[in-house]
Amino acid sequence: MAKQEYVEKNLAWLADKAKEPGVRDIGGGILCKVIKQGGKGGASPHRGSVVSVHYTGKTINGKTFDSSRGGVAPAFRLRDLIPGWVITLQQMRVGDRWEVCVPASQGYGKVNQPGIPGGSTLVFDIELLGVM
Repeated sequence: MAKQEYVEKNLAWLADKAKEPGVRDIGGGILCKVIKQGGKGGASPHRGSVVSVHYTGKTINGKTFDSSRGGVAPAFRLRDLIPGWVITLQQMRVGDRWEVCVPASQGYGKVNQPGIPGGSTLVFDIELLGVM
């Protein structure tokens, strides 16, 4: 598949996903669907926070490119992550688990990453476990 055709396929997939029940745009073209809601009093991170998460990342064809599940939940400084995660996690509370669809413009853009072609929409299952 040609690169431009691949990019267009990813954009069309996002447009279709946006029409599904329970899916909302949280900014920057990022789509999310709540899988599990944490407690209302749970902490929300800010850009400088360190977050502990479990996640699985897939491309729109369902191919997993990364996952923390089955191991120890990693901790990341939020500001060091892709823009899609920075935007998303600041809107989550500890205990929330969301399906998040990140357009290439908020992910890796046109740059290829191991297992992720440039122009890819990234589909994450993210569970926010802690904020430090």
